[in-house]
Amino acid sequence: DIIPQPLLDQYLSMTDPARAQTVDTEIAKHCAYSLPGVALTLGRQNWHCLKDTYETLASDVQWKVRRTLAFSIHELAVILGDQLTAADLVPIFNGFLKDLDEVRIGVLKHLYDFLKLLHADKRREYLYQLQEFVVTDNSRNWRFRYELAEQLILILELYNPNDVYDYLRHIALTLCSDKVSEVRWISFKLVVAILQKFYANNASALGLNFINELVVRFRHCSKWVGRQAFAFICQVGMFSLCISMCTLN
Repeated sequence: DIIPQPLLDQYLSMTDPARAQTVDTEIAKHCAYSLPGVALTLGRQNWHCLKDTYETLASDVQWKVRRTLAFSIHELAVILGDQLTAADLVPIFNGFLKDLDEVRIGVLKHLYDFLKLLHADKRREYLYQLQEFVVTDNSRNWRFRYELAEQLILILELYNPNDVYDYLRHIALTLCSDKVSEVRWISFKLVVAILQKFYANNASALGLNFINELVVRFRHCSKWVGRQAFAFICQVGMFSLCISMCTLN
C-alpha cells in the first residue's frame, strides 16, 4: 500500500543486466543511489522487499555501484535498526572493507557513524581491522590516511581506554610518522585526543606509558622530523588545554 507494486517491480528490475544494455549503462548505479530513499519510504518492516536487490548491487562488478552503496550504508543502518543491520548489513560492510580503495573510502568517511550503531561486542570486532586502513592500493593516496585519523578521533569515544591503548595507539603512532605533513598534523591531534581519553577515564597509568613512548619515539629521535613531531604534539596538547580551561571559566 505504500508504493504501487508495478512501480516497486520497475525499481527492482533496475539490477537486471539486460536493462544496462537497453536503457542506461549506469542504471545499476542509479538504483544504488536511490536505495536508502526507497528503504525509508517502505520502512524497516518491508526491508525483505529490498534485501535481495541490495545484495545484488553490493556484488556488482562495477566498482562505482559498490562505492555508491558504501557511502550510504550508514544511512541505511539508521533506517533498518540494530538487528537488521547486524544480520544483513554487517556482512556487506565487511566486504566493502576489503574492496578497492575507491569503495573503502565510502565506509571510511562514515566509519564512526556506522560503528556507533552496532552493539558493543560486535563493534569491538572491528578493532582488529582498523589497522588495515593504513595500507592502501596507492601509497600516494594520503587523503585516505588523513580521513582515517579524523575518524579515529571520533571513534575514541566508542571504546574503553584499554582497547584504545592496545589497538588505536599503534595506528596513531604510525600516522604520526607519515611522509605527508597534512597526515602527520591531524595525527598529532589524534595523539592528544588519546591522551585526553586516558586521563578523562582515570587511566593515568596508560597515559603515562603513552607519554613515555612518545618521548622515546619522537623526543629522542635521531631525525629532526621526529623531534619536530614531538614539539607539534606538545603544541596541540597545550592548545587543547587552554581551550578546555577557557571553557571551564
